[in-house]
Amino acid sequence: MKIALIGYGKMGHAVEQAALRRGHQIVCTIDQGDELAAHLPALRQADVAVEFSTPATAAENVRFCLENGIAVVCGTTGWYDRYDELAALCRQKEGTLFTATNFSIGMNIMFALNERLAALMRGRDEYRVDIAETHHIHKLDAPSGTAITLQQQIAQYGGREAASVPIASFREGEVPGTHTVRYDSPIDTITLTHEAHSREGLAQGALLAAEFAAGKKGIFTMKDLME
Repeated sequence: MKIALIGYGKMGHAVEQAALRRGHQIVCTIDQGDELAAHLPALRQADVAVEFSTPATAAENVRFCLENGIAVVCGTTGWYDRYDELAALCRQKEGTLFTATNFSIGMNIMFALNERLAALMRGRDEYRVDIAETHHIHKLDAPSGTAITLQQQIAQYGGREAASVPIASFREGEVPGTHTVRYDSPIDTITLTHEAHSREGLAQGALLAAEFAAGKKGIFTMKDLME
């Protein structure tokens, strides 16, 4: 499979190494500040583009790919206020868009557990629920997209207002990512935690998403891949 990397920071490099180990070819690397249009011939050689840039640039990068018929897998968060617009563009162009707030297989197992736990806790008002997330000091968005996903799941499956589920964000050193959901009552506490040890899980998941999306048309998430 031929892959273009949009965003060549730490995640871009991690995806590159994972792709090369699986025998894929990197046809294009686009770093921060590069114009996508200047790389269009190389981008069009790719079966899929994997986007890990910044919250400020991701939406336009996705738009450019969809406008030019390039399948795109996007792992950047902090741009989801434009998700509906870009999903509509994907449908209009009959393109391919795969998004995830977290590509880690382990984290997506936690998402499934979070939905189940929220459903079990529905109506149990004696429990207060909150979320804590810790990432490295270079992460630009806070709270993380993963934490927002956890919050939205609790609201949907637990019958709570999203605003009633506070998120505490911490930025420390080079922490890859730790997320904890805590239900606390006067008599006990229930916690659900995922702690990433490196970026490797995210890179492997993003690569699996790229392999899944290549050759398909439509809008996909990790639920499609996991199922």
